[in-house]
Amino acid sequence: MDALKIAALSLVLTSAAVAADDCTNPAAPNLPDGASSNMEQMIAGQKAVKTFQADNISYMECLDALITRAEKQTKEGTDDDMIEAQKVYDESEAAYNAAVSAEESVADQFNSEVRAYKAANPK
Repeated sequence: MDALKIAALSLVLTSAAVAADDCTNPAAPNLPDGASSNMEQMIAGQKAVKTFQADNISYMECLDALITRAEKQTKEGTDDDMIEAQKVYDESEAAYNAAVSAEESVADQFNSEVRAYKAANPK
């Protein structure tokens, strides 16, 4: 997956998180070009991926709390509360799924760059 696809996925993640105002959606990191990067740049890229993954886990935990709260409200609130809670539930769930996809995409892209780095720098 190229940087354009990661950027598009980040846009989807951002738009899906409208209901999740209390949750901070991490931006996907800029990854090094494995074919032209040196070892230090690749290590920096790896650190950026790990930071993104940790931030994304926190984001998903926040979304999970919103989902749980909204699910409870759909069972206990007034009709208007239930409608709003269902909207929050649906949007939070979509944002959660997008966060999972973003993490997978970033990991896949970084793994591709590692392979390109290894191909460009044989031992």
